[in-house]
Amino acid sequence: MDLDSDTETSLTNQHIFELYEFDEDNLEEEFEATNNIDESCEDNLQEEVETNNDTVYIAENVEAEPREKKRLRILSNEERMYIYHELLQKSVDGKLRKGATNEVASSNSVPLRTVQRIWKRAKESETRDVSHRKTKNCGRKRISIDENQIRELPFSQRTNIRSLAFALKTNPTSVFRLIKSGAIRRNSNAIKPLLKEENKISRLEFCLSMLEGTPHDPMFKSMHNIIHIDEKWFYMTKKSEKYYLLPDEDEPYRTCKSKNFIAKVMFLVAQTRPRFDSEENETFSGKIGVFPFVTHEPAIRSSINRVAGTMVTKAITTVNRDVVRSFLIDKVLPAIREKWPRDEFESTIFIQQDNARTHINHDDPLFREAATKDGFDIRLMCQPANSSDLNILDLGFFSAIQSLQYKEAPKTIDELISAVVKSFENFPSIKSNRIFVSLQLCMIEIMKEKGSNKYKIPHVNKERLERVGQLPIQIKCDPILVQEVKNYLNME
Repeated sequence: MDLDSDTETSLTNQHIFELYEFDEDNLEEEFEATNNIDESCEDNLQEEVETNNDTVYIAENVEAEPREKKRLRILSNEERMYIYHELLQKSVDGKLRKGATNEVASSNSVPLRTVQRIWKRAKESETRDVSHRKTKNCGRKRISIDENQIRELPFSQRTNIRSLAFALKTNPTSVFRLIKSGAIRRNSNAIKPLLKEENKISRLEFCLSMLEGTPHDPMFKSMHNIIHIDEKWFYMTKKSEKYYLLPDEDEPYRTCKSKNFIAKVMFLVAQTRPRFDSEENETFSGKIGVFPFVTHEPAIRSSINRVAGTMVTKAITTVNRDVVRSFLIDKVLPAIREKWPRDEFESTIFIQQDNARTHINHDDPLFREAATKDGFDIRLMCQPANSSDLNILDLGFFSAIQSLQYKEAPKTIDELISAVVKSFENFPSIKSNRIFVSLQLCMIEIMKEKGSNKYKIPHVNKERLERVGQLPIQIKCDPILVQEVKNYLNME
């Protein structure tokens, strides 16, 4: 084969490749034709050509530079319409001037044949529709799963993606796509307290007792004079923790005899609703205090950490009624008298507690004597049994400060106490105020469900309302709903 024929073949292939245009309506056929052209060009490049002075030799063992595949560009309907309008501007009486299609193709970086087809489609269509024809039949058909098939499955077979996919006889990827598209939603389900009929009735009565205003315009009390107290265990660390590591880092090694040996301390927390002035400045945080159930005793024996006689902090593992009474009288009541706003001394203050066996009665004589000192009128009240959703601490306050406490990573009892107290003090008052709004919204849902706890905590975008200054202090209640609850209680 001489040089002239080889050069002619190469130029012919190059000419064919440059002039070849993709027909968007027959992509598969044209794409196969393009592959054939690529293969023929590659075969010609691999041939050995004898050369003297005026010839070129291409060795087989020289690796050719990889060429980037030409990608098909699918124009959107907006781009096609833009090209059509450009062509209209370059036309006179429906006829394009010479070179107009080349100019439009060059300015938009599209093949000449594509521009010509757009102009042809516009002339043939009465509505001048130049939209592509790929909308209806483009892409693989989605796998459809019958909703009734999912409904018939027991919840035990729907606890994770893999088990659900196995029950539906499909692959986990298809189930994941359904979750991502919103066809299937994920639910974190927690066990709620079992409520008897008397529990539901007491919950409804409690909600009605929190209402004030006229019968035609009832609303919930501001709850500024109610202090919520409750106890909670705070642990040194979680049984299972998640960490983010670098690829070359070793995994943390944590050991313990059992989860029962993880150090923990019980805390008594007292919180009321914070106060803000007309300019949304905080005047009272509502934080009465957080009190750990611990004792300070001298060490009996010496160790590598301290000598005998050093005062050490030990957690009180058994909390009974006498311990709770002493904490209320010696810690909670003095903190209330110290921190309560001066302009509200004359109002009656209620301490709301749950019905735990370790809690004292509302008419406990020792507590009543201490609660009336210095002109204060402090009383105990109990929330309905099995009703943690009627206490702001269980409703969201505890979980919030616990998440802050885990960030401190304490190693000793003293560090754990310091971390919990720090988390309590750092918790924003504006967020605790939102929890009181959520409490009133939960009461409305309880009334709708006739005392049941089968409801979702409502969300009203409190942060946005607070930002625009429209977050209410007292939530209004539907008078028809109030009357329905009263009629229901009378029937019972």
